[in-house]
Amino acid sequence: MGGGREFAISLDGVRDKNVMQLKKLNTVLFPVRYNDKYYADALASGDFTKLAYYSDICVGSIACRLEKKECGAIRVYIMTLGVLAPYRGLGIGTRLLNHVLDLCLKQNIQEIYLHVQTNNDDAINFYKKFGFEITETIKNYYTNIDPPDCFVLTKLITTSQANK
Repeated sequence: MGGGREFAISLDGVRDKNVMQLKKLNTVLFPVRYNDKYYADALASGDFTKLAYYSDICVGSIACRLEKKECGAIRVYIMTLGVLAPYRGLGIGTRLLNHVLDLCLKQNIQEIYLHVQTNNDDAINFYKKFGFEITETIKNYYTNIDPPDCFVLTKLITTSQANK
């Protein structure tokens, strides 16, 4: 891409003004449609939801939801993380995930998790590189996509292993 020129990857927050970019990306990236609650949660998460730009083109995003556990601790749920196909392999997904992992570390959040369709080997392998582990299988989690099952991938964060 770009004839060998270096392009900067930049991240920007999601706000009311640019939430349509997140909606457009999700339409292209994911086989499911997200409802208004998804976008409300993404906006409410503040810095935990970001758009990624490559040479000023919006090419990816991470959207998270902050959840309060019964014990009162906060955990992060990654609702979506995606990068447009032509821009994969350039470190954009890594940059997005590291941003959220760093925030977890700074805010003393010790658990982060997500759901991944059981046949999405690329996503499963990507998260495993960051220390996520499959902790559960949920049958019939998804509707209208095949296979309908998902894995829950979880990472427990400690100060000594934030980005490992």
